[in-house]
Amino acid sequence: MTTRLSLAYSPCPNDTFLFYALAHGRIDLSGLAFDIRLEDVETLNRAAEQGRFAVSKLSFGALGHLRQTYGLLRSGAALGRGCGPLIVARPGIEPDHLASAAVAVPGLWTTARLLLGLYAPRIRELKPMPFDRIMPAVAGGAVDAGVIIHEGRFTYPEYGLIKIADLGQWWEQRTGLPIPLGGIAVRRDLGTDLAGRIERIIRKSVSWAFDHPGEAEGYIRDHAQEMAPEVVRQHIALYVNDHTLDLGREGEEAVATLFAEARSKGFFPENSGPLFSNDV
Repeated sequence: MTTRLSLAYSPCPNDTFLFYALAHGRIDLSGLAFDIRLEDVETLNRAAEQGRFAVSKLSFGALGHLRQTYGLLRSGAALGRGCGPLIVARPGIEPDHLASAAVAVPGLWTTARLLLGLYAPRIRELKPMPFDRIMPAVAGGAVDAGVIIHEGRFTYPEYGLIKIADLGQWWEQRTGLPIPLGGIAVRRDLGTDLAGRIERIIRKSVSWAFDHPGEAEGYIRDHAQEMAPEVVRQHIALYVNDHTLDLGREGEEAVATLFAEARSKGFFPENSGPLFSNDV
């Protein structure tokens, strides 16, 4: 008997790359079937408040609030070095101006917003908006600065913007660890056995993607909006790595460190439950 589950992830190239094999029948799904939905990650973060999807991509900035409802999988994560969010602005804005600036963020539960809060805790005026509107908003003067994610780190100079801080680099210099951005989480009411099956399937999908890097190009391009092919390649190379296959000891330490710091600064609740889907 086939078990059907809802699965949601973002249309960003790193997600469509790693989920291609699962979504297109290239691997054995071990008796499971998935109803797939693609949404912006902040939309997925907010949907998880209602437990809408059985399996979902989530920002680590959201998972810190949802650990009693969702458990993290050790496969499928976006975590690495040199891939953190950037703070960009028009020329003339400096880091010490941020406290009095209006700063756009790609959602209040994104890891980008969390890192901004850890980096510059005195900022009082945050303007949440879809990530693809942030650079035009900064360039047009609607906000003073913005935190950009995804392919924005490759394209912000096209908007006449400058980088005033690299939040990933800041994190790496402080902790010596890669920056955790997002992961795949499973609703806890599915149980640990089913969560383990899902994790193994996702790991197989990631492994298949590494072994067949060109086959997913059409699927990736269909969801990459108007992203240039070279930017797509850079995006995948930046956000898909060995930690995507399995977080490993360093990845788990990086997530635990981020969560501990977020709790200590009041961004996450203290009683947040276990982290991984097989924790009890």
